[in-house]
Amino acid sequence: MWAAGCLASCCGSCLCEACKGVAGGISRRSARIAYCGLFTLSLLLAWILRDFGYPVLEKIPWINSFAHTPNKEWFGTQAVLRVSLGNFLFFLAFAIVMIGVKNQSDQRDSWHHGGWMAKLILWLTVMVLMFFLPNGLVDAYGAISRFGSGVFLLVQVIILLDFTHNWNAAWVAKDEQFWYIALLLISIFCYTISFVFSGLLFRWFNPSGHDCQLNTFFIVTTIILAIAFAVISLHPQVNGSLLPASVIAVYCTYICYSALSSEPRNYECNGLHKHENVVSTGTLVLGMLTTLLSVVYSAVRAGSSTTFLSPPSSPRAAMLLTGWGNSAEGKDTIDVGWPSVWVRICTQWLTAILYVWSLVAPLLFPDRDFS
Repeated sequence: MWAAGCLASCCGSCLCEACKGVAGGISRRSARIAYCGLFTLSLLLAWILRDFGYPVLEKIPWINSFAHTPNKEWFGTQAVLRVSLGNFLFFLAFAIVMIGVKNQSDQRDSWHHGGWMAKLILWLTVMVLMFFLPNGLVDAYGAISRFGSGVFLLVQVIILLDFTHNWNAAWVAKDEQFWYIALLLISIFCYTISFVFSGLLFRWFNPSGHDCQLNTFFIVTTIILAIAFAVISLHPQVNGSLLPASVIAVYCTYICYSALSSEPRNYECNGLHKHENVVSTGTLVLGMLTTLLSVVYSAVRAGSSTTFLSPPSSPRAAMLLTGWGNSAEGKDTIDVGWPSVWVRICTQWLTAILYVWSLVAPLLFPDRDFS
């Protein structure tokens, strides 16, 4: 018994030292990625609590303060919103502290890059405190998060546009035939994927014997946008390229699929209703991946470590896990309902507008620098 106690004590000490070593090994350049890792950890925590936190949450009197106990989906939504709120407050506090930091000689710059063990403890403490808040405050945050999620979708589109333009510029700058051919082949591949996927959307979401004009409108609009991107990009007066057009076309097609797959499961034009759990999980995973990639890319693209104060505490990930506040469909059918459909369709249209604007703006305002 004594030996087991000593062994446990040694293991605990080793684990603590290992955590300190990892935290101490985070350099200035890797600090941004460490913040992204903390953000990823919060997403995983929210996901776990949403699916498995019900037995604990229903026993907390200030959360379960109703005469009749709500369903599991309500408790799952509460868990996600509380983790999201804690994450938001944590990063917001650091962002406020770092206001006005211009160079690394500022004492606050060391706070940004160091003290990771203390930050982790602080983050855990904030997460725990969120579960002591009243339901009304959390519900108010949930309502605000819907607006914040829409803003983040806009930011994500801008990040995608920046990525595609920089990718194209980097390969063109090599000024070698190999890279030009590579750009052409990738563009053709992306457009092939876009058109083939659009054909599958017709098969899945326009079943025979049903009047699915809305779905047909969404899919046809997606195809028209993809063609328009190529036509505008290749116009002689437009300083465009086929690669960004093809990548944006694929993204718009994916958004169209995501929107159609979010239609209510009892909607007759949703041909994937028989595979709702697989589709729902796939939509969640893809959505989370795009969110994480956006955050990581924005961190890597930051000009300096002090410019990127902290990765955005994306309200979109709260909304992905709670179905944009629509819990009626149940937690096993993630992000399902007409609000989700229209948010995605509007995002697609906004993506198209921003991309076309990035092409024609230099023509409309030649005196301005858009580089």
